[in-house]
Amino acid sequence: MNEPLKALIEAARKAPQTKRDLEVQRRSFAYGNTHFENSRITREMVDKIADEMPFSGDLSVGAPRTDE
Repeated sequence: MNEPLKALIEAARKAPQTKRDLEVQRRSFAYGNTHFENSRITREMVDKIADEMPFSGDLSVGAPRTDE
């Protein structure tokens, strides 16, 4: 990996994300993974479900445990 790319990756790691950024990423992830398995899934379906189940903002939910 070249140095300019390394610098960009490091800057991206340190860039703060807003709640909106995280929500957009969450919905994109959900759509990409469900649509891959079932092509009938639409972004609108993911948005509808996401609106019914708001993101708590707790990034530790579902994270791998480190104490094991």
